[in-house]
Amino acid sequence: MARTLNQATHSVRREAFVEAGQRLMQAKGFEQMSIQDVLDDLNASRGAFYHYFDSKQALLEAVVDRIVDAALAAVLPAVDDPDLAAIPKLHALFGGIAQWKTARKPLVLALLQVWISDHNAIVREKLRRTLVARMTPVLARIVGQGTVEGVFHATSPTATAEILVMLLQGFQDKATDLFIARQANTIGYDAVEQAVAAQTEAFERLLGAAPGSIHIIDEATLHEWFG
Repeated sequence: MARTLNQATHSVRREAFVEAGQRLMQAKGFEQMSIQDVLDDLNASRGAFYHYFDSKQALLEAVVDRIVDAALAAVLPAVDDPDLAAIPKLHALFGGIAQWKTARKPLVLALLQVWISDHNAIVREKLRRTLVARMTPVLARIVGQGTVEGVFHATSPTATAEILVMLLQGFQDKATDLFIARQANTIGYDAVEQAVAAQTEAFERLLGAAPGSIHIIDEATLHEWFG
């Protein structure tokens, strides 16, 4: 029993550091945030921090894991719905994650600064691998269901899902560049629409879905970020 209680206490204390890191990253930015800021926020010792994390970057990885967990938790009820067809599930997955991000725009913008920083290249690569590992099983279930329904045509749902996640990662990088360019007013909104259309077509071709059947982002969300 003591061992179980100790494990529970360990998880609770670690989560407090992660929550503080997320809160401070949003308020100050990751580059400006220091380990001492986290310690001051929690009134904790440096030794306590290093008991759970070996670096500030390790805390960042935990923060992003927490964000991914929360975003996926928001959309899994739709993915798990036995009465929902595959294409609506795909829309619920993409749309739900987009809505989750939009509702937490300051946090996502803080994370964006981390993502584009050359100092965090190693962390960024780790996060890419994490995204593949977390998203592939979810997408594979939807692709498999759609293949059974006849709306997708995929020989291997898992292999197709892996490629879809890679496409998503590439689109995320492109969307980041587009967002920065729109903030600088160096491109028009039409460039964003063209990029989304190209990404959507690539998804449909990969899945063997009918043209126009898939929507990866709704117009309201697109205007919120790029309008």
